[in-house]
Amino acid sequence: MQFYLETDRLIIRNVEEKDIQGIFELDSDIEVHKYLGNRPIQTTQDAASIVKYIQDQYSNNGLGRWAVIDKNTNEFIGWSGLKFETEVRNDMDYYDLGYRLKRKFWGRGIATETSMIALKYGFQDLKLDSIYAGAHVENIGSNKVLEKVGMKRIEVIQYDGMPHNWYGVTKSDWNQ
Repeated sequence: MQFYLETDRLIIRNVEEKDIQGIFELDSDIEVHKYLGNRPIQTTQDAASIVKYIQDQYSNNGLGRWAVIDKNTNEFIGWSGLKFETEVRNDMDYYDLGYRLKRKFWGRGIATETSMIALKYGFQDLKLDSIYAGAHVENIGSNKVLEKVGMKRIEVIQYDGMPHNWYGVTKSDWNQ
């Protein structure tokens, strides 16, 4: 899978080895991990493992998270996109919408913009029937993004010992 897209302000592409330092900066930030189990990574080797995990998704599942790059500065902002998820829920496998951005890029609409691109790609290009997402109940920003892009809250689930709002949207209910 090779993915590349430019918007007015972003480059969205496959995650590459050159993103290891950006992944480290992102995932070593305790605030970024506040609603993710408070387990930030400790080394660039941990970041390299994340890059490999994402790249394995490309080859194993035909899709995976994308790197989000600032078009003007070429800075790694974070990642966004879809992945095929088999571990979060033991009652179903599904296509998951997710995003994670460096803290300094929060509140700029980037998660919303890239999520809309991911939903469009999932429904129009991949012909998926449904896409799901979860967000910790106290993560107000992430919950707002999911609602803004047209996902509907279905229920509250326990994940990693914490309550998460569970969202979904079907192709027929999605507003392009």
